[in-house]
Amino acid sequence: MCQLTVLERKMLKKSVIIAGRHHTSISVEPEFYSELERIAKNKNCSINTLITEIDGERGENNNLSSAIRVYVLEYVKNNSWYSC
Repeated sequence: MCQLTVLERKMLKKSVIIAGRHHTSISVEPEFYSELERIAKNKNCSINTLITEIDGERGENNNLSSAIRVYVLEYVKNNSWYSC
């Protein structure tokens, strides 16, 4: 059986609440969502709280799903201890 290539993987679509009041959805690869969950756990906060933080830091023209991917990548790069 062949492994799926990166381009064949399905995106996860998740409903989230930003700042406790704004309902929206994000679409990210399963690997990014898993890391997002790990980061939230590491920071002792919920996924929604972490996404609210990311949303507050992104620019007006940046897509939230893209901002999440960049946040995860930067978090992993800047926290070498994180991968343990």
